[in-house]
Amino acid sequence: MIDMIRFKRDTETQNIANILKVNIILFALLLSSCKEVRVDDKYEWHQIKVTASAYNSTRHQTDSNPHITAFGDSLKPGLSYIAVSNDLFRKGLKHNTPVKIEGIDSIYFVKDRMHSRWRNRIDIYMGLDVKAAREWGRKKVSISYGVLKKIEKEEP
Repeated sequence: MIDMIRFKRDTETQNIANILKVNIILFALLLSSCKEVRVDDKYEWHQIKVTASAYNSTRHQTDSNPHITAFGDSLKPGLSYIAVSNDLFRKGLKHNTPVKIEGIDSIYFVKDRMHSRWRNRIDIYMGLDVKAAREWGRKKVSISYGVLKKIEKEEP
């Protein structure tokens, strides 16, 4: 009787081990068949020179609700967001457009718009760090912004 219980337990353990092996192999096959797509590959990049300043989530720099952008997105410290002037918006820097800023390694996303008086300008979001925004100041920089490539269907 004890031998039958051990045999049954050993068989169940082997079945579980076999199922686990099959799942690992299937997962490995799935991963190897996935095509890696980098952000750079999805976009056609356009470069322009702009004036870049910085801003914070404070009432005196924005409006009565400093944590909500013109597009309705929530601003939280640590996010890589920028605001753009209206002329840049018309050139193609629309909501959620990825932007590379000269001298900064991160990719930023357009999440806010600036007052209509500004031209050829971006404002880099720096959370609540007013000191960092002041240290950045105002600089002329090159930026590259991504425009989605047209997706061509692959022939089977």
